[in-house]
Order: sequence, then C-alpha cells, then structure tokens
Amino acid sequence: MTSSPIKPPALVSPGPALTVDEVRRYSRHLIIPDVAMAGQQRLMNAKVLCVGAGGLGSPALMYLAAAGVGTIGIAEFDTVDESNLQRQIIHGQSDIGKSKAQSAKEKISEINPYVQVITHEVRLDNSNVKEIFSQYDIIVDGTDNFATRYLVNDACVLLKKPYVWGSIYRFDGQASVFWAEYGPCYRCLYPEPPPPGMVPSCAEGGVLGVLCATIGSIQTTEAIKVITGVGEPMIGSLMIYDALEMSFRKIKVRKDPNCPLCGDNPTQSDLLPDYDAFCGVLSDAAEVAVKDSTISVTELADKIGANDDFYLVDVREPSEFEIVRIPGSHLIPKQGFLDGTVLATLPQDKPIILHCKSGVRSAECLAILKGAGFADATHVAGGVIAWAKQIDKSLPVY
Repeated sequence: MTSSPIKPPALVSPGPALTVDEVRRYSRHLIIPDVAMAGQQRLMNAKVLCVGAGGLGSPALMYLAAAGVGTIGIAEFDTVDESNLQRQIIHGQSDIGKSKAQSAKEKISEINPYVQVITHEVRLDNSNVKEIFSQYDIIVDGTDNFATRYLVNDACVLLKKPYVWGSIYRFDGQASVFWAEYGPCYRCLYPEPPPPGMVPSCAEGGVLGVLCATIGSIQTTEAIKVITGVGEPMIGSLMIYDALEMSFRKIKVRKDPNCPLCGDNPTQSDLLPDYDAFCGVLSDAAEVAVKDSTISVTELADKIGANDDFYLVDVREPSEFEIVRIPGSHLIPKQGFLDGTVLATLPQDKPIILHCKSGVRSAECLAILKGAGFADATHVAGGVIAWAKQIDKSLPVY
C-alpha cells in the first residue's frame, strides 16, 4: 500500500490586488486555473532567498524573477570569472570581475522591475545564517560544497523553513524539497558527508553547462509549487536526472527517526560549531601527510631551474592534462594510487613530487605514498592553478 503524497498548504498568503500592468505581465499565469489570481498574488507576496548566483542560482533567479516573486534575496560573496560563463547564464562577458550578487541583481531588474532584490554579499556561516534566513519564506540552494549544504539544511530545520535543494556533477543532477515539518531533511538522505576527496566538486570534475538549467528550473518549479500550494512538491522524493540517457528517476526518501536534527529524539539542538571540520576537505591521513611534505610552486620552479633529480607526477585526469601541464610532469591519474596499481611503477631512487589542479587530490595521493613507505615524497600546494598564476602566466587557468 503506497502512502499519500505529502501536500502542505500554500506557504504564502495572497498579497494585494494586481495592477493593470501586472495583469498584463502575468496573464499567462492568471489564465491557469490552478494558479489564477490568488496564486500570482502569493508569488508576489513571497520572499525567496537563493543561496548562490552560480550554475544553479542563475536559472533559478531568472525564473523566480520572471514568475513575479515579490522579494528575491541573493546570498553570494564571489565575483564573476570567465570560467563561470559556460553555465552561469545570468552573467555575461562585461560582468567578469564584478560581484556576482550585483551582476545578478542587474539582470533581475531587466527581467522584472517589479521585483525587489536584496543582496547578502557575505559567506554564510554560523554567525549570520539564521539572521539572513529568517527574512525569507523559502530557501533555494545553489551551493556546490557539502559544508554549506549541511549549514543551509540545519538552519532551515531550526527555523522551520522549506529548503529546495539541487546538486549537479558532469552529466548527473539531483533535486528535492526538504521540509522537516512535513517530511525528511537533507540529513535524513545524507546523514554523513562523503569521505574527503570521494566526490569532486564541479571545479575538479566538471559539469555540462546546460545541466544547470535543467536542475535549476526544477528547483524553481518546486519553489513555486510550495509558495502557491499547487501540485505535489517533492517532499519525501528525490529526483535523479541522467542527461546522457535523458532519464528521470524519482525515489522515495523517508524521514529518519534517528536523524540527529529532525528525528524522534534529536540530539542536535543548534548549528554545528564547524561545518568545514564536519565535512573535511582532506582526510586525516592527508592532513598529517602534507604537514611537513608540502612545497610551493616557487620551490618547484627553483628545483626545475636547478635541474634537481626528482620525479614529478600529475594526478589529474587525461582531459585536464590536455588543457595545461607543468613541464616535465608524468600523468598518473589519482585512481592508480587509490587502487595501488601504480605504486610498483614509481621510482624508488629519487624524490617524488605530486601535483593536481589545486592540491586536494595530490594531498590524498601523498598520504597513500607515505603509507606505502615513500618517505621522500612531497606535494605542491595550489597545484597547476598556482603554477599558471604565479610561475607561467601564459598558461590557461580552468
């Protein structure tokens, strides 16, 4: 016997009557019987915070504005980089170097001048997240790291706010609505973050640009449904999208009675003191390994200039190696270290220096080498990105 879909009441009450100009603008919504005048008034009375104005935040912000959401908040502290433009469609060439929050605000004003935009150009943390979230009805999450996702989830549970979540990686996307008042929270689905280095970020693993549009649009759709009370929001459901197969799969997510935050006997009554520590960028072994076995790109350049005898290993993927490389490096992808297949092929008679894109993957590989007895192994802080920015500025940064 299947359970009935979770259908909470409309989140927002209808606002004032529409003006003639607003009727013209939103007429295609108004003639949908399920939305109609009351639904549009709810949207116009709603306050939505979008965490991030990047890949997922771009389509979400643009469609929230076009839909007529009355107040849109943008929590974003980063600036626009050229590498963002492949997927972050709210920004353009002329926005490079500009605050993402300000760039997004300008585009929203062009899309819909009736929308009030509030920018929060700060990094969300324990000291500000509750104060910022309390100003909004619903939170749409466009972040790309686990520490912020857990922070956002925990703040939403404590403030009793619905949380529209999305995630993207290469060709795959996921989306759901977490609302502890009516169903599971993010911790019910993912009680613990994955081990450090197990799930690369988009910056490390890449993402198909248009995937952001698919998942961001799903998030916006869910936010509109929750605000207006139309349809059945994905509370208790996880949507999984595979762009290569063009397939959607929806699976059930149940509330975890043992969830430390929203379960039957919660043990966590407030925000965690340190979400970065909870999620861990590096494993404990890698933290120990890099402590005394790290060199800078300047030191590496000096070694190359002095013709020192060492073996330089690039642990990135072949596709990354094609983009840019440090001269003299040997490509040995990280997987060979994880499964141990490359250990016997490495030289024993000279120092080994590892590098990757930014230093995270090489740190994990360094821990493996240290554990295998390669005492004279080091890794390069900042990786090939630091090399391109500090040593050879003619090289591309990706």
